[in-house]
Amino acid sequence: LASAELAAVASITGKLPTVEEYMEYAKNIDSMAADVYRYLSFDQIAEFREAAANAKIPAVQV
Repeated sequence: LASAELAAVASITGKLPTVEEYMEYAKNIDSMAADVYRYLSFDQIAEFREAAANAKIPAVQV
């Protein structure tokens, strides 16, 4: 995720940020971490587990 965070800050600033600029934005990212990183634990989200349990994945046996 570090590169995604760096890309997000770069898109805001229009350039690769200095360490100081990045750290200023990183404070805001950290304050939203629970919401941002929640979706990385998709296997713990009930809706995902239900969809995965009911998914029909075609398989070919050779």
